Amino acid sequence: MVGMIARNALIGVSIIGLAIPSLAASQESRPSLPAASADESIASPQRQRIELSDGWQFNLVGPYSDDGALDSPQADEWETVSIPHSWNRVGYYLSDPETHINTPENIEKTQGVGYYYKTFDAPQLNDGQRMFLEFDAVSRTGEVWLNGEYLGGHRNPFGRFRLDATALVKPGEANELYVKVDNTQPAEGNSTADVLPMTGDFFVRGGIYRPVTVVVTEPVHFDMLDYGGPGVYAATTDIVGGDAEISLSGRVTNSSDSDAAVTVVASLLDDQGAVVGSWRDEAVIAPGATSELEGSMRARSPRLWDGLSDPYLHTLRYELRAADGTVLDTIEQAFGIRKMGLDPERGFLLNGRPYRLVGAGFHQDTEESDWAVSPEQVDESLRIMLDMGANSLRLSHYQHGSPVHDLADKYGIVLWSEIGLVTAWTNARDQVEAPQGIVDNARQQLLDLVHQNYNHASVAAWGIANEVDFGPGRPDFLGRPPEVVADPMPLLNELADLSRDLDPHRPVVLANCCEDRGMVDVPVVAEAVDAVGANRYYGWYYGEPGELGEHLDGLRLKHPDISLSVSEYGAGGAPNMHTDDPLGGPIDMAGRTQPEEFLTWFHEENWRELADRDYLWGIWLWNAFDFGTTVRAEGDAQDINTKGLVTYDRDIRKDAFYFYRAIWSDQPTVHVQGRRYVDRAYPVTDVRVNSNAPSTTLIVNGSELASLSDCDQNVCVWQDVRLAAGENAIVARGSFAGGPVEDAITWQLDEEQHDAFRIDSGAVVAASAEVQFGSDDFFVGGTAGSTDQRGGRGRQAVFADIENTDRRDIVSSFRQGDFSYRIPAAPGRYRVTLTFVEPDQPAGARIFNVSANGQTVLPSYDINQRAGGTLKAVSETFDIAIDDSGIELGFSPVEGQALVSAIEIVPQD
Repeated sequence: MVGMIARNALIGVSIIGLAIPSLAASQESRPSLPAASADESIASPQRQRIELSDGWQFNLVGPYSDDGALDSPQADEWETVSIPHSWNRVGYYLSDPETHINTPENIEKTQGVGYYYKTFDAPQLNDGQRMFLEFDAVSRTGEVWLNGEYLGGHRNPFGRFRLDATALVKPGEANELYVKVDNTQPAEGNSTADVLPMTGDFFVRGGIYRPVTVVVTEPVHFDMLDYGGPGVYAATTDIVGGDAEISLSGRVTNSSDSDAAVTVVASLLDDQGAVVGSWRDEAVIAPGATSELEGSMRARSPRLWDGLSDPYLHTLRYELRAADGTVLDTIEQAFGIRKMGLDPERGFLLNGRPYRLVGAGFHQDTEESDWAVSPEQVDESLRIMLDMGANSLRLSHYQHGSPVHDLADKYGIVLWSEIGLVTAWTNARDQVEAPQGIVDNARQQLLDLVHQNYNHASVAAWGIANEVDFGPGRPDFLGRPPEVVADPMPLLNELADLSRDLDPHRPVVLANCCEDRGMVDVPVVAEAVDAVGANRYYGWYYGEPGELGEHLDGLRLKHPDISLSVSEYGAGGAPNMHTDDPLGGPIDMAGRTQPEEFLTWFHEENWRELADRDYLWGIWLWNAFDFGTTVRAEGDAQDINTKGLVTYDRDIRKDAFYFYRAIWSDQPTVHVQGRRYVDRAYPVTDVRVNSNAPSTTLIVNGSELASLSDCDQNVCVWQDVRLAAGENAIVARGSFAGGPVEDAITWQLDEEQHDAFRIDSGAVVAASAEVQFGSDDFFVGGTAGSTDQRGGRGRQAVFADIENTDRRDIVSSFRQGDFSYRIPAAPGRYRVTLTFVEPDQPAGARIFNVSANGQTVLPSYDINQRAGGTLKAVSETFDIAIDDSGIELGFSPVEGQALVSAIEIVPQD
């Protein structure tokens, strides 16, 4: 082999047949279908392609019964569908249901068996031509019957497969096609027990969710049964002195009954059609045999594929010719000439120079189509990421379809492409090693992935696993952890060896979760691969963002020869949930309290740790878009992971999106944060603007504030901006060389809020009351607490019963410790009301002083004694006159910790 896909690595696929409703049954027992009207397209003069998209009948049988038998589909249960199709629809937002496609009423999370049926008119087959059925993906498993006979199947939910239908098809006649699809959740002994993924924070849909095509070839053709791949392969092996060396391979199948003398000719064409490189080889192929021809070509001074700056694509044309020169088969593919590499010190290298990869993880679902996405929808998603400034995507956590790879080639997006080995590689709690069926399935998915995407310039690395290093600390929400944890290293080593055999030109990578995070019995899986991605959530699931950089430096020192990247970091964020201070109280990482502003803060602080660590070969935030899962009830969504920077429906780009656009993209960017937090709680606020302009000016209600330049991380902040009662026009104007760029939003301030400050202490999102409170803000020091016990991950919240108040939700949270509030109130006279609730301390255990602008107003205050016990609200009121220095409230402990539950400051005029 000359750097090509190695044949000795291939394995077979076992097919298990299953009886289905008889194809010879009466018309009453199967659906009545119109004649097929396939849309024909010609891929080359020698191949005919007919897409089978319309006129399918579908029947969702559903889960297996207890004895493992199937219920037979009933005649009145069939519905007409088009392919691509999935029977699942997962995830919906709780807010504004009238603006969304998904609702509780149309969600479908059934896992089990569905049948697809179609009649189609097959083309005539002349002079030994062959007909294949091509399925771009069937999930989880697909089994195919043609004209009553079992044809074959596939057990990879994400890869293309082809079946030779020549022996069973009726050329020129109507043909009956049945496909049994099974997306049963894998469990020991069931129908999908060996089909990865076993678990994960995403939902594996069921259906024929990518296209189905009839392909007709000449009897001698490029191999159609080469793991769903094109049968022809090319790789840039070196670029020296401006010339490119390209290794080539072509697999030729002879389905005729005599020897076939053939010539394979490969030509590399530039965008003007000029040949810049060529290769040819000859062979005699025996009847029924498949042979591989290998060689190389040199392209003289080619224009390189150079990422976003110049994603130049040549055309690679393979021709298969008979001895008399007749062209038997042709395959053309876009081909980018580039050299990629990894260096532990310099990071990712593109054409010999450091080229830092920045982008996001990317799941394939959308609210509109779930998994059955069109190329146009994929294009929309990629364009959104390009607009953000991403130059790379991590295709998570499985093989994605052809459109994303084709478009990435076209746009210059670098891809990390991986298989569906996620978290678990056993399906019984006492298994100490991966069952052979799962090992084979992982190999199958890797074989499909590499064969089908080998020729894509955009693919930089093959990923073999995601987060298989939890050890015994696997989270419960990903499935009950095993009693014993199998060692993942034998499987990882086998997959890494297979990947290197298939493609020695791309590194083997994986994403880990847990190394050096203080967890018990964590396997060091980084040692199995060439490069690693760290999935780390400092500041969300654990720790603080400021710990991330030191942690990464430690991993680098520990593995100096393994290139390191950050493959996931992120936080949940609901665009209809807001806070005045993202640090004002606790976030529900597993619950509802996930304001958009915290998501923004999280990314700003994590990027601060990542920006200057040039040894990182890639940085992929989690996630590009909100996506469907069935293990979450968080933020304003059900069964949606809300860590996306863009909503599931692609309609809302959250503020954090523009943070990255301002630092990753060269496009002039000016964006005022908080545009969806319209009804403001406070009359004074900071205004934050993402801007990559040399100078940015803020205009509030027609008045210009000071211009700012050299803003930290391109986030310009105007502090203590005073709002007017009613409508407030906020305009940010960036001064660019090409002219000004503006962003304008409108905020509202109710008359009741003008000059008033009502603070829900200890709450990151203010509770509702008869008047508007803001979340905890203006504080210095202290920590947030609550009388309630939070729920999430299946636990029910427990709400404290608080007496003497009709604002239970407001006063249930508190700030405690040694702290103060510095409130930018305008000059005037104010009435201050402080509300206290003692959560758990007896009288005498918590005593503190309260001061206002240095004067003690509540000396030696004991909440329990004053209120007459715990969980009883008590309020204290005093007046204060101030000049332009504002109000400072001090809470100083005498015994235990000081505490306040709510603050109200209302002008007295």
